[in-house]
Amino acid sequence: MGGGFGGKETRTAFVAAACAAAAYKVNAPVRLALRRDVDMGTTGGRHPFVVKYTAAARRDGEGVPKLAALKAQLYSNGGAFLDLSGPVMDRALLHLDNCYRWPAFSARGVVCRTHTPPNTAFRGFGGPQGLIACEHILEHLATELRVPPDALREANMYAEGDALPFGQVLCAGEWRVPRAWRELREGAEVEARREAAAAFNAAHRWRKRGVAMLPTKFGINFTAKFMNQGGALVHVYTDGTVLITHGGTEMGQGLHTKVCQVAAKAFGVPLSACHVAESASDKVANSIPTAASASTDLYGMATLDACRKILKRLEPVRNKLGPGASLAELALTAWLDRIDLSAHGFFSISDERCGFDWAIQPGKHADGTPDQTTRGHPFNYFTQGCAVAEVEVDVLTGDHAVLRADVLLDLGSSINPALDVGQIEGAFVQGAGWTTTEELIWGDEQHPWVRPQGKLLNSGPGGYKLPAFNDAPRTFNVRLLSGADNPVAVHSSKAVGEPPFFLGASVFFAARAARGRTPQSRPPHPHARAGGGRCATRCARRAPRTSPTPPTRTSRCTRPPRASGSGWRAPTRSPRPPSAARPGPPASSPRAPSERGFSRAGGGGAGDSMPPGRAGPG
Repeated sequence: MGGGFGGKETRTAFVAAACAAAAYKVNAPVRLALRRDVDMGTTGGRHPFVVKYTAAARRDGEGVPKLAALKAQLYSNGGAFLDLSGPVMDRALLHLDNCYRWPAFSARGVVCRTHTPPNTAFRGFGGPQGLIACEHILEHLATELRVPPDALREANMYAEGDALPFGQVLCAGEWRVPRAWRELREGAEVEARREAAAAFNAAHRWRKRGVAMLPTKFGINFTAKFMNQGGALVHVYTDGTVLITHGGTEMGQGLHTKVCQVAAKAFGVPLSACHVAESASDKVANSIPTAASASTDLYGMATLDACRKILKRLEPVRNKLGPGASLAELALTAWLDRIDLSAHGFFSISDERCGFDWAIQPGKHADGTPDQTTRGHPFNYFTQGCAVAEVEVDVLTGDHAVLRADVLLDLGSSINPALDVGQIEGAFVQGAGWTTTEELIWGDEQHPWVRPQGKLLNSGPGGYKLPAFNDAPRTFNVRLLSGADNPVAVHSSKAVGEPPFFLGASVFFAARAARGRTPQSRPPHPHARAGGGRCATRCARRAPRTSPTPPTRTSRCTRPPRASGSGWRAPTRSPRPPSAARPGPPASSPRAPSERGFSRAGGGGAGDSMPPGRAGPG
């Protein structure tokens, strides 16, 4: 199956329907395999977002300013049909605060219907779009206030006991982002590397380096309450082997391995004695999609429930044979005594830790502010962590290289650290590709040479640039936070599939830092307001530039060239548009490609204006 994300969850329906209709007509099996260009042009992808916001912070004394308020309007390109755009927007709204406390917070989401194929689920499911918008807003405020972005981030992080905008409280012992931030900043020597990058930039005119550090928290649960359930079927054989069938599917993420580890630990047998049969609805009925990073939580607990049922039946046999009896001896004796050695396990997250109903009107606190707790509890827990990226950018071509990346993630007590580290590495590189090299180009008013309108231009690897081996960090350090637990999940572990994805955006922010953008020349206002801002989550589809091209180039070209190298590159075979259709900025004030879709530090709407009927090409 592969990591199909939304391609496996919902966008198989129209292909399956076509096959079913053909098979019924010819009364024979039918197989349909889409070409890559047809697949990319019809199945949709991650939702592009545009975020319009007004944010404020206040400076009290000489300390680091404190965030005061955020009002944001989120727009997503849902495509021609709804698909999963509703819950994707839900998760984006629930992650717009990231790790920061906004005393006044208001956010509203709108799914836009457009003429593109319906967009669908992808790793993060709307969370990364909300998170990257929040980080852009933080940097915008830091520029207005003339303070280092990291100082603003650290001074405004949540503390234990704080309530999130949707009412959920960060209980004692559960909030570890500040600790991870401090440990990573010291362990990765962030300040020393920033000084070294500054010295490198002073010595090199056309190659620049930047360092960026980001935190993240990612809520684990299906936002639809009914989906937070899972089942498993466990058989114990008389030779001491165990066969497990559960409702999840294996797509390379290691779910089967972790489920086997849960069963092996429960029965006290080697991992080699446990086996998983492929998922089938005649074994575990009514299973939910393997998604939301929750499969190990659900199916691991369901498997443990089935194992405990069998172990309870085996207690009289163990008492008879003694504590040293092997599982094979126990199973054979139980079978001879006509004791059932099969059990169905089931697990559902408690009502107190899942389910957020947007249809319920919020209550009122004593001071008149909305009480969101009446709507429910959206997340069981949060997977948290931080990342630091160091990037070198060629300012002439936009080519960039990730010199080093350090990731520290809180995964509780990991069931399989090797699998989890692999998931973190893959998610980080995937997130870096999302923010630096990947861009879909559709026929629209901004790209009039793509005909007809609504057609996808780069519908294959020739134009759509996925991150490759050369885009992975040259030095990649991944560490799991020690001394962490999670009492609400199987064996105190935490989900790992989606949470690290956003940390790859640290590559983008490091590339922005390499540009050496300075704050506004005007003095900082004691109460800064970043008004009229606008950002798009298709940001940095190209690697950023740090300076205009040399005079010999700008004298002959009215538009800075697009980034190339490991970044996005315009297809060589597409016809060039007429010069009147692409006016570009004047040579005296060239604009870095990475700033498309972002407001400049001074506020006011900026970036590419979205054409009518579209929310951005994403």
